[in-house]
Amino acid sequence: MTNSQVWFRGVRSSKFRHVYGVPFKRERCYDNIKITRNAHDSNFCAVNPKFVAIVTEVAGGGAFLVLPLDHTGRLDFNASRVTGHKGPVLDIKWNPFNDNIIASCSDDCTVKLWHIPDGGLSMHLTDWLVELHGHKRRVAYIEWHPTAENILLSAGFDYLIFVWDVGKGEAVKIIDCHSDVIYCMSFNRDGSLLATTSKDKKLRVIEPRRGIVLSEGQCHTGTKASKCTFLGSQGRVLTTGFSRYSDRQYAVWEQHDLSKPLVCETIDSSSGVVFPYYDYDTNMVYLAGKGDGNIRYYEVVDEAPYVHFLNQFLSGNPQRGLGFVPKRGVNTAQCEVFRFYKLHTSRGLCEPISMIVPRKSDCFQDDLYPDTAAPQPALSARDWMSGMNAPPLLISLKTGVTISTHKPRTNNKDTPALQPQDANNRKKFAFLSRETTPDYRPLGTWQRENHVNETDNVTVVTEKSQKTNANQTTKFHQLQKMFGKQPGELEPVPLYKQINHGDVFTEHELRLAFNRQGEELRIVKRQLQNSQQRVRELEQHIATLQAKLPNNTS
Repeated sequence: MTNSQVWFRGVRSSKFRHVYGVPFKRERCYDNIKITRNAHDSNFCAVNPKFVAIVTEVAGGGAFLVLPLDHTGRLDFNASRVTGHKGPVLDIKWNPFNDNIIASCSDDCTVKLWHIPDGGLSMHLTDWLVELHGHKRRVAYIEWHPTAENILLSAGFDYLIFVWDVGKGEAVKIIDCHSDVIYCMSFNRDGSLLATTSKDKKLRVIEPRRGIVLSEGQCHTGTKASKCTFLGSQGRVLTTGFSRYSDRQYAVWEQHDLSKPLVCETIDSSSGVVFPYYDYDTNMVYLAGKGDGNIRYYEVVDEAPYVHFLNQFLSGNPQRGLGFVPKRGVNTAQCEVFRFYKLHTSRGLCEPISMIVPRKSDCFQDDLYPDTAAPQPALSARDWMSGMNAPPLLISLKTGVTISTHKPRTNNKDTPALQPQDANNRKKFAFLSRETTPDYRPLGTWQRENHVNETDNVTVVTEKSQKTNANQTTKFHQLQKMFGKQPGELEPVPLYKQINHGDVFTEHELRLAFNRQGEELRIVKRQLQNSQQRVRELEQHIATLQAKLPNNTS
């Protein structure tokens, strides 16, 4: 090699060489959020083109916040949340084919699915669509299948991975091949393979339908958590972790041979767990450490060294977690190729960060925006479980409009678990939850009093009406008075019609009253069960005494 070749090696050509990050202004951020302080290695944030969901800190149980993307600024302290879990929420993920459904896993060993209305939450959401039971210990991570509908994976601290068909609300496969805590799960592009990292310092590539480990190898040797993600369609896996000397590393592996990495590079010597975020459209991978203020980004190529460092976004505020919006939600007019939602550690702020390619032209850039994954499934759950594979359906971003889904809840016999509650049952529960005011006087004493003086056209106030009206002070009774038919009035408009015409306040009040009456009904039922149990105990005691009575008399 000549001196001129050594002195000048040239600069690698790349259209993403000058990508830079732009944080949003303060008024376009989400402020005054009590972000969770849980030490779990998760993002605690999930984003789609409609909503941003953030796990929040609560005194008891678990909750997360769901906000429409345009509801920026300072958040109300009493903002509505999803509050159905009994333990801290550890991970949340949006359904890739329905922007109104989100899955969450928790410390209470359950996975739950929630339906978020288009306008966001108007009150605390406690009613889930589906509740999935199976794990014996807390559920750490969840992952949606990228191409098959209603397939969800959950990994728990019981070393098991459950493959759920959420449409039926049941587990279709249990993967039991790990000997320690699972740190990460990642599907490949068509969802035929699953890569996992574990506390036993091994990287595994698994066939999820059969639960068979196709390849297994020693991963990073450090003691802290390692993460993984598939790279493109070339069959390679990128992992991040720690060396034996606590240096942070990334490594690239061939999925069929995990005996040694194709390349392994040291990042730095910090202590935060590094999360990888791979973009299939641009072949860029972003590495962001928990507690760091910077985001490094690399370009992935097919030849060695497979990963080329591009640049990094620097910030003085450390991050607790990062969510990212799917490619169909980015702003193509500004040449935005990726968008993070950064949760600050020191203040309750969620800050969007746009990764932008500098271009002078205002036209649509075809080379930056190839066809991306569409919000439609390529397979049904039954087809995928039968062994079929299919790449994701693709759509073009040339329209320049954010592509979101609108799928109302409809009746479908193939997904019974996701269907709304039967209307007859709702009527029964509404009837049982109504509070009545009993009157224990003899029948003849009050029937004669309940009449109207027809000559004077004046209603006679009787003892019966005084006794019953005096107790009707609850909010439910006030609503009954408001919408009930009074003497001489026309037939009132049904309440459901008023609600459908936008009377949100009335719907909110009625739902609160309904929930309160339902709670009172449950308390009464519990008291009735206790009294019945007490009656049975007394009967047994009387029978015992009667059995002893002949012996005493003799």
